[in-house]
Amino acid sequence: MAQPRVALIHDYLNQYGGAEKTFEAISELFPDAEVYTSLYEPTRLSAQINNRKIHYLKNALIRTFPKYLTFLMPFVFENFDLREYDLILSDSACWAKGVLTKPSQLHISFIHTPPRFLYKYSVESAKRDKWYFKPVIPVLDALLRVWDFAAAQRPNFLVANSFEIQKRIKKFYKRDSVVIYPPVEIEYKKQEPALKIDTPYFIVVGRMSAYKHFDVVIKAFNELGKTLVVVGRGIEEEKLRSLAKENIIFVSNASDQEKKALIQNSVGLINAVDDEDFGIVPIEAMSQGKPVLVHKSGGHLETVFESQNGMLFDEVTVECLKGKVLEFEEAIKKGVYNSEKIIESVQKFSKQRFQKEYYDFVMEKWEQHQKDHARTS
Repeated sequence: MAQPRVALIHDYLNQYGGAEKTFEAISELFPDAEVYTSLYEPTRLSAQINNRKIHYLKNALIRTFPKYLTFLMPFVFENFDLREYDLILSDSACWAKGVLTKPSQLHISFIHTPPRFLYKYSVESAKRDKWYFKPVIPVLDALLRVWDFAAAQRPNFLVANSFEIQKRIKKFYKRDSVVIYPPVEIEYKKQEPALKIDTPYFIVVGRMSAYKHFDVVIKAFNELGKTLVVVGRGIEEEKLRSLAKENIIFVSNASDQEKKALIQNSVGLINAVDDEDFGIVPIEAMSQGKPVLVHKSGGHLETVFESQNGMLFDEVTVECLKGKVLEFEEAIKKGVYNSEKIIESVQKFSKQRFQKEYYDFVMEKWEQHQKDHARTS
């Protein structure tokens, strides 16, 4: 079987989160593939991503104001010239799936979610609710939803990162997809944190965006008076720090090792995201033997199970969360959760498992695509 010339497409390469780690795992499978993206910030990415040829947007205006010029992103991706490639692998939560390809090319798109902001899911920032944007946003969103549906019809195959996303793909795009869970760093190695915290503490981890609801967690812990460690950075950081009382500890620049150490030494992790696409952070915490308290929705329902590795709560409100934190803490004190069993419950989300499933799927479709193309040429 002839080896395909591969292009890798990603929405934005300007941070290093769960989607970028999935992209990194895919890129390792195709070391000679070139990369196409809109925004590129090498200082925030791994060497695995940086050590290859990357084509990205040079327009200074869009690079400076990407959130305000979101409506231009379809044009960016539709103008990438991919004619020299045989196999197009896109990794998308917004735009990458919309690249233009020829019938002779095979395009497989890994979908993290249909764009949350287009389908009324909670989003990263409350800026869209500002009064001066309200006359414009509904019109732009309507136009982008039309484009988004058309773009989702372009790949030959769609891969969903969870059964939750598979349902969204079916609802919004009217297409079938196969589920391959994304890779999670689940290796356990005992770590001692650089930051020593004398009192028992709970932990929240992630990008400080509005839809993560760190504010609700902080307010609940303010009232409970219990120690909470907040690990991460983001556009909401200044606001969140202003909300916090002395029992809230912020750790902005934790390495992966320090993050694991802080999780290992915590009582448990809180994740208040509603309609989570998949939910990598809770799995990272469970891989370190810690139970999690998560919102009862989205991808959480596929990974967190009562009395086994965590607890679910119903409403993203301060009052609901306060009550559930106390219940969660009591369950932990009673020994409801077993660390070894918690770790065992998430072993199926390893990077090695993802790479094998994804590569097998891609190469199976590539082989079939070659056969089909040979018959019609």
